[in-house]
Amino acid sequence: MNLDLSSAILIQRYKRFLADVTLSDGNMTTMHVANTGAMTGCAQPKDIVWYSKSPNPKRKYPFSWELTQTQHNHFICVNTIRANQLAEEAILNGTIVEVQGFNKLEREVKYGEENSRVDLLLTYEPKPGTLTKTYIEVKSVTLLEQGQGYFPDTVTTRGQKHLRELMTLVKNGHRAILLFTVLHTGIKNFKVATHIDKKYAELFKEAIESGVEILVYQADISPENISLTKRINFK
Repeated sequence: MNLDLSSAILIQRYKRFLADVTLSDGNMTTMHVANTGAMTGCAQPKDIVWYSKSPNPKRKYPFSWELTQTQHNHFICVNTIRANQLAEEAILNGTIVEVQGFNKLEREVKYGEENSRVDLLLTYEPKPGTLTKTYIEVKSVTLLEQGQGYFPDTVTTRGQKHLRELMTLVKNGHRAILLFTVLHTGIKNFKVATHIDKKYAELFKEAIESGVEILVYQADISPENISLTKRINFK
């Protein structure tokens, strides 16, 4: 995914969706933050913010925070919308080899018993008239603590729901995949954050035992380009 970004210096993030920054010309402005999460370690004052600009003249905040460049020179994609886009791109270009050969790709399809929408749905036709489906939930990994990458960075009832939904899909004979996109260049390994969300960790273990597949793909990130490039292991 090619990017066209400009840089600023972070003053503060607040109200989840807003951040104040100092632009390169010294002026202060407010920009939109497309991330509802805690963003732990991704929004320290004086970090470099890389932002895009909307062509829509009616937007109240035309700038959108895309990447953080930390004071350790790590790049982090904080725009959570990008995770699904990167996953789809990596599927279509063959990087995610585990799901190739499909006939149809759909986004945000309703499914499950708890009123969910799956991020990506792949339909296969191994034989004429015979269809199989693969359901893919996508998560962003951006939390780095003492050299270890974690998900989630806060308690996530939504994530817990998705694990239950994926387990039900497998029980009903479908293929279900939980795809973690590592969007922090400082993260080299990954595991579930039991110390943050014990219930999620328990459901994660149960999901693996039930047959839900876990894929973890790492992104290369720069202000010019971001893409998922390789699979890494998880603990």
